[in-house]
Amino acid sequence: MNRRPVICSLLQGLLLRCILFTGVVFHAGAPASISAQDRLVIVSPHWEGIRYEFTRGFEAFYREETGRGVELEWMDVGGTSEIIRFIKSEFTGKPGGIGIDMMYGGGSDPFVELARLGLLAPYRLPDDQLDGLPAEAGGYPIYDAEYRWYGATMAGFGIMYNKRVAQLVELPVPETWEDLADPGLYSWVGAADPRKSGSAHVPFEIMLQVYGWERGWQIITALGANARGFANSGSQVPKDVTSGEVAYGMAIDFYAWAQINAVGPDMIGYTMPDNLTILNPDGISILKGAPNMAVAQSFLRYVLSEAGQRLWMQNPGTPGGPEQFQLNRFTVLPRLYQRIDPAHTSVTFNPFAWKSSFVYDAGKGAARRHIVDDMIGVFVIDAHAALQRTWRRAIETGEVERLLPSLGAVPITEEESLALGERWRDQAFRNRTLLSWSRLAAEKYGSGGSGWAGARYLLFSGSGLVLAGMVLYLWRLKRRSG
Repeated sequence: MNRRPVICSLLQGLLLRCILFTGVVFHAGAPASISAQDRLVIVSPHWEGIRYEFTRGFEAFYREETGRGVELEWMDVGGTSEIIRFIKSEFTGKPGGIGIDMMYGGGSDPFVELARLGLLAPYRLPDDQLDGLPAEAGGYPIYDAEYRWYGATMAGFGIMYNKRVAQLVELPVPETWEDLADPGLYSWVGAADPRKSGSAHVPFEIMLQVYGWERGWQIITALGANARGFANSGSQVPKDVTSGEVAYGMAIDFYAWAQINAVGPDMIGYTMPDNLTILNPDGISILKGAPNMAVAQSFLRYVLSEAGQRLWMQNPGTPGGPEQFQLNRFTVLPRLYQRIDPAHTSVTFNPFAWKSSFVYDAGKGAARRHIVDDMIGVFVIDAHAALQRTWRRAIETGEVERLLPSLGAVPITEEESLALGERWRDQAFRNRTLLSWSRLAAEKYGSGGSGWAGARYLLFSGSGLVLAGMVLYLWRLKRRSG
């Protein structure tokens, strides 16, 4: 793989992070009057399109509601996992409030965790709004029983695949998470680092709950061994699938739909495994000690109003829709699936008509989130080269079935993972545990060796594979030049 684009991307990302860390302000036109009370500070992993459209919409909503202008400051401190670490760290030194009003986006587990830690400020929506919100969708709560967080939209998790690549190299259409652990998919799977991406974390937690602790870790380990690498952002994986860098990738629905809209359904497919996935609320909450509490409450009312919810589903330029950006996401208001003209939306799936026998345990997922992420980090990502060497040898010798239970074994039980969640805030304890796990990973996979073994395997494992690789390489060049 050409490393130059990767290095350039990393440098660009680092520069952008330095610029944005202290906060970025997006305006949809200069307000007529701004006072200290008419300001809102939001920390969010959301992309530019969401920030722009909700800034523009809220400015109009707030002016109509109060007669004043409002300034929104969007803080970018990284992905969801980095945001949670940042918020907890800030509250350690400033328990009364951290100068930030809201967190917007990042799934639901982070909000469950922050609520458990007492870092969110409850706000009950007006009755007319609350009555329009269902209590749950697909077995998952839409809002917190104590009104500490709400689902602003929802997201599904599934598998995105490149139909043309799969056809070229004769790979199957995926139907389950377990399919991504098939040794035949070696080097064709794309994934992201759950320590850095909230959307990357959820499928791994789903696997542990669907398949059970022991089998779940076997699947995660094999999937990780099949992965070409681990991106720093969940949004990168769908791009890699579309470009043909990988054939498969775990993806949140709106990232997948954006790529499908860009290149067409004849090239890209997306599946949500039956009874093996969830529709997860993407939360919004007011942080404890918010300095602009009244404005934060107004923004919460706007996001969950019909005007705010239309932005998620409608196409740009349609009446009541976004101005510039197509967001391609679900509304949490069931009535809008009937009210929005089908010609004005690209979202054709109604999550409130979707049924699944799998019930996700949000409390369990939130309690062990950082434990699971760090275990994947130590045993799969940081030890990736050694894991792949061991996996290739198992494939070559036909010992995958025999070796997978030991490769996927982890040093703690499911019960212990929940108990560790309470101690994980002790940095010294966490570091000692990670060090012991790293030593265990080295023992499991071995150490040493060189990349040449992998290169020989890929180059000389058969003329059919070499020919397929040449065809795919030419196809990738054609895609990039086009």
